[in-house]
Amino acid sequence: MSDVRLGKVVEQQGQGQTRIKNVPIAVTPEGFWCCPSPVVFQKGLKVQTPLNNKPKPSSPPLLSKNTAHKIPASVTERRAVPAAPPPSRLVVASDVQKCSDDPERPPAAASVTTTERPQRNKVETLPKKVAIEFGEAGTCDMKVVLLGKQGFCVKLNVHRDVLREKSSFFAEKFSELGGISSCLQIEDCEDVEIYVETVGLMYCKEMKQRLMKQNVSRILRILKVAESLGFSSCIQSCLDHLEAVPWVGEEEEEKVVSTVLRLKGEGIGVNPVLKRVSPEISNAQKDTLSHILELVLKSNEERGRREMKSIVLKLLRENNSLPGSTGSADICNDMIYRSCRSCLDSLLSLFKQAAEADVPDTPSISRESILKQIALEADNLSWLLEILVDKQAADEFALMWANQEELATLHGKLPIVARYHISCISGRLYVGIGRGELLPSKNTRLSLLQTWLQPLINDYNWLQHGCRSFDRKLVEEGIGRTILTLPLEDQQSILLSWVGSFLKTGDGCPNLQRAFEVWWRRTFVRPYMEGQGNDAMQDS
Repeated sequence: MSDVRLGKVVEQQGQGQTRIKNVPIAVTPEGFWCCPSPVVFQKGLKVQTPLNNKPKPSSPPLLSKNTAHKIPASVTERRAVPAAPPPSRLVVASDVQKCSDDPERPPAAASVTTTERPQRNKVETLPKKVAIEFGEAGTCDMKVVLLGKQGFCVKLNVHRDVLREKSSFFAEKFSELGGISSCLQIEDCEDVEIYVETVGLMYCKEMKQRLMKQNVSRILRILKVAESLGFSSCIQSCLDHLEAVPWVGEEEEEKVVSTVLRLKGEGIGVNPVLKRVSPEISNAQKDTLSHILELVLKSNEERGRREMKSIVLKLLRENNSLPGSTGSADICNDMIYRSCRSCLDSLLSLFKQAAEADVPDTPSISRESILKQIALEADNLSWLLEILVDKQAADEFALMWANQEELATLHGKLPIVARYHISCISGRLYVGIGRGELLPSKNTRLSLLQTWLQPLINDYNWLQHGCRSFDRKLVEEGIGRTILTLPLEDQQSILLSWVGSFLKTGDGCPNLQRAFEVWWRRTFVRPYMEGQGNDAMQDS
């Protein structure tokens, strides 16, 4: 556990005013200063009130010059008292100091004890220096000066052997310095706070415990600095931490993955972390998706099926929008079509059983079970068709459905309450063709209309009143557009058959009047207009 000690920070203000502030310093049992928050650094960044501003009435009266002299003296006396120093010390000064071996280093600043009025320099232009000592006080044999952005200068009193052992970066730098200099200066330090904490981790015996309370964002910052320092044990501890903790949100996950992939490119072992987002087996995605589809298609629980179908459909739509997903899409399509054929075979078998179960001697429980299974398989086919439409791969499904002549024959032998689900599939195909979502061949379109339009007309009255998901206007528009894609002779055959049904049932039949009008103009008006145009051209 870490305790908090109050270090004294001497700040000079305008017009001879001096104030002593207490700054919290967290000291750990391992003997290094931990930055619990960037308070010390942030205070140096704040733009203080200009000296020429008048003090507020509520402010305390200014101290006299004599009082200003006495305060630093008392601080010096307190420091002279022999006492066990804390493992780390923090000192803030307002002058820019260089390494101790620099011959041009200015003498220690004495601006606190001077009687002269300080110059009115802008506070934000005066860089701050923070001095931190690691380990047992008085035993440090090396100084590392961090020159950070925004004017910060941090001096670290460290032990050469500790840093050389933990960091390949410091080992190389100390080797270059040799025994000539005891100071290393690092310029353009991007993240001073994390740099200090990472150096402190070199003194830490239980690094896992130190990192445990940090969030993922801070761990990534530490990992970045540890990588630059060649601090291998810290890198491994950060990776172990990232492998174990949850990643909250997609943004945080992307940050972790991108950082870890960069480390992987540099030859650092990061596989345990990446296992969370990438499988080791190459065909795992295909097998997993097949298993999910099988679970959903075989489920009998209505609410769970409905919600899972919605979720899977949404996620597959997201996958379809990704660039370069063509290869995996082909594999997925083959798997979906296998499921479609399985559902069609099951549906045909259930229709046969339902036709036999219509005999009076068949128990009612058996008939109800069959009808329930028919609705289930029809719902499965509708869901698979939606997936294929989203993937722009439903043309083969239209061909499969157009060839179900036996199923269409059995359709008329079943009660409407059992068969209307099948007409919903036909209606969805017509809507898809009308929207251009699938583009089957001319023969397939003609076969779809010849095989399934009359069964849909027979169920139309029930669909309007007994099926909540049925959209009459949408289906009528889709049927009409599908008819109008055929040659004119086929349009005529189908529309004349529709006219007979419409005259018998009225609202119980799809309203294809718009398609009928288009066909009429194509058949009777266009030839006349073209003939008139040809005559005019011959006369001219």
